[in-house]
Amino acid sequence: MAKEKNAAANSFFQELFQTNVYKRSQGRITRQVTFAAIAIVMAIGAWRFNVYMLDRDQLIRVVLPSVAVLVGWWVAFRLVNMPSFADFLIAVEVEMNKVSWPSRSELIRSSMVVIFSIIFLAVILFGYDLFWRFLLTTLRVLNPGAA
Repeated sequence: MAKEKNAAANSFFQELFQTNVYKRSQGRITRQVTFAAIAIVMAIGAWRFNVYMLDRDQLIRVVLPSVAVLVGWWVAFRLVNMPSFADFLIAVEVEMNKVSWPSRSELIRSSMVVIFSIIFLAVILFGYDLFWRFLLTTLRVLNPGAA
């Protein structure tokens, strides 16, 4: 079992230092969006790290977050090109292409139905709450000042 963990860790680090792009023409949009999301998270993390280190030397405040964001971007690039993860993202894009997306008017109509249903149910629940509060206060189960 320990050998399997070492083999998995070694293959991960070997994959981390490759520069090739796995299946370059497949799943481009999904991979680009995934890379962008990870890169943005890394950039925000580096910025917060910079803010955290306000009392440090200016060189350290700039160099450490910059190195962290560059390393994070490289890891993100390699992550979206690892065969197992890239195959997953390719499969996601293939499935998303099969989705039947609604038209704009259908989307608006469906959204309006959902919004009105939520408002209607909220009004009904508010009415039930008022009714039970009145009933329980009248029966002196609830203290009117505490409610």
